Amino acid sequence: MTPPASRLNAFPVFFRVENRAVVIVGSGEEALAKARLLAQSSAVPTIVAEAPEEALAEWAAANGVRILRTAYDACHLAGAVLVFAASGEEALDRLVVRDARKAGIPVNAVDRPELCDFFTPALVNRAPLAVAIGTEGAGPVLAQIVRARIEQLLPLSLGRLARLAVAYRGLAERLLPKGAVRRRFWSEFFTGAPARAIEAGDEERAASAAADLIRRQGVASGHVALVGAGPGAGDLLTLRAQRLLMEADTIVHDALVPEAVVAMGRRDAERIAAGKRKGCHSKSQAGINALIVSLAREGKRVVRLKSGDPLIFGRAGEEMQALRDAGVPYEVVPGVTAAFAAAADFALPLTLRGVASSIVFTTGHDLKGNTLPDWTRLAIGGATVAVYMGRSVAAEVAGHLIRAGLSPDTAVAVVENASLGHRAMFHGTLADLPSLQERAELAGPVTTIIGDAVAGADFSRSEPLAARRSVLSAA
Repeated sequence: MTPPASRLNAFPVFFRVENRAVVIVGSGEEALAKARLLAQSSAVPTIVAEAPEEALAEWAAANGVRILRTAYDACHLAGAVLVFAASGEEALDRLVVRDARKAGIPVNAVDRPELCDFFTPALVNRAPLAVAIGTEGAGPVLAQIVRARIEQLLPLSLGRLARLAVAYRGLAERLLPKGAVRRRFWSEFFTGAPARAIEAGDEERAASAAADLIRRQGVASGHVALVGAGPGAGDLLTLRAQRLLMEADTIVHDALVPEAVVAMGRRDAERIAAGKRKGCHSKSQAGINALIVSLAREGKRVVRLKSGDPLIFGRAGEEMQALRDAGVPYEVVPGVTAAFAAAADFALPLTLRGVASSIVFTTGHDLKGNTLPDWTRLAIGGATVAVYMGRSVAAEVAGHLIRAGLSPDTAVAVVENASLGHRAMFHGTLADLPSLQERAELAGPVTTIIGDAVAGADFSRSEPLAARRSVLSAA
């Protein structure tokens, strides 16, 4: 009877190989690949290769792996717990498989799934934690693709955290009652303060946090992460931002953060909109400060999700000060700021050798007064200027910069909704910039980049600002 499609034909298991012999028969790339895989374990590999290729011989010498430089014989399998037939020659591989089965040893024939007793998975190694991905030999490339995604999700520090857990297992079993209390402790251990300390490379602080967690019966202290959501595209979030969203109890997000990004958090996480869109501030900054402090004091893991990067026009300084004053632990996770996304949309070099060697990040509101800010001198000196502004101040920005001495012919690139599929892109000169104010259809965040380096951008997907300027002049 054919098994249902949802059932596995190869059952995944982990073999004990510590200090035990594993034999690889082969002299080329296939044998080297299996040897490298085994080197991630504490097995004792032996390679049988009458004439090993140079790369295999060099690797074995560098890693202290024995090569038997002789023709294969069944006696070479004696005492092995696993065997790999990796010669690349079908007749020899079949012979190795036959001999291994006679000896009762599980055998894998590389690239010959019909001969395999077991399959070697794509491996994510965070020893003692291991994630193995298998396709029963049907799609090794697919397994590698899945492995790459899992590698991104699991921090490299996870192995050190697992080893620390071993040290606290006995203590937790003695001091914490079974059931909810113990589960709460381990959940917080692997996602809370001990995990954050290990990721930061501070094992002493991690041990202290674990001991404190046991004293508090697994009840966590609160924590706030100021996380950059990037310019809008969900796949521009950092891996750390994604992980923290999945661990958060509460997500406090700005209005400019798309719902699709907020939805990357746990489905049961509390979500609080903090507003902060022009003309529509649902919460004051003081109210937001008080909110995140209050949530953390309740023992919650809070993600304060900010558009772009928290440290660039995100008022993170005020929130960090409030958290420091309250004694609440916090961290900052950078995000892709709008200027970088806008530059990427235009394939625009923000710095260009011999043209622009510095960058200014500013807001259009800096130029609304009568006094010119100091950075205008940098603009005149050749710096690239990224202006975070709405279209409503475009004329004032252009006028002030021209009066300050910046040439009206200076190149300009403008993006609304940078990084998103529905972005709008425009190009022209500083003299064309005032026409941006007439584009009432631009309701999203607008980023303007000004400077000589802009002339090197790709304008094939953007609309000339001069087109609207010509219409206005004719009217």
